[in-house]
Amino acid sequence: MTDSNSKNDRILLVEDEESMALGLEFNLVEEGYMVEWAKDGREAISFFNKGQHDLVILDIMLPFFNGFEVAEKIREQAPQTPILMLTARTGVDDRVKGLVLGADDYMTKPFHLPELLARVKGMLKRKTWYQTVSNDEPKFVFGENEINFNTLKCQAGRKNFTITTLEAMVLRYLINHAGQIVSRKELLENVWNISSEVETRTVDNFIMHLRKYFEPEPSKPQYIKSVRGKGYLFEANSVN
Repeated sequence: MTDSNSKNDRILLVEDEESMALGLEFNLVEEGYMVEWAKDGREAISFFNKGQHDLVILDIMLPFFNGFEVAEKIREQAPQTPILMLTARTGVDDRVKGLVLGADDYMTKPFHLPELLARVKGMLKRKTWYQTVSNDEPKFVFGENEINFNTLKCQAGRKNFTITTLEAMVLRYLINHAGQIVSRKELLENVWNISSEVETRTVDNFIMHLRKYFEPEPSKPQYIKSVRGKGYLFEANSVN
């Protein structure tokens, strides 16, 4: 049955394996999505520049530009567009690299179609949630740090930089639960929408990146603290 909420969602499918692409395109259209298929990295960037897409399904092994390069270029233009990466690679390092570069989720081939469709639906829901939260409280200040959840532009002292959507979602979740211990499992379930392939090490990598951005001394965090054996605790010394 077609989900009425998906009728206007446009998906850019980037996959050079024709049989897989045609199968995915057919099933996504059956779910009510509008799909544009790019056969290589160069075409993907061209299509993305010309169109409005709500989500990108992106293979890593592509001609001309690989998926990591395409993800970087998409993030430069559209920091909040969800990216689901597909790959035959199973190494944890590839997963971490993809997520750090801006992918929102990661699936290893071969995968089950119902799971992919569920991931797509969950990612689009998270996008809606994040946009609502961003509009309600677009800026947050703690210590000498400021983050704009709409633009993903940040300031830490005199440093100016941009973070990824997923990094912003992790930080937003911690801020929303300030003063409470948040477990890795809770972050995986609520930010990543749970993925058996995403290990707790991935959460630790994101926390490490956030500390490098916002902590005066990342090795001695003031804001994003670790609670041994339990998870993380966000405490803002001053909030405006």
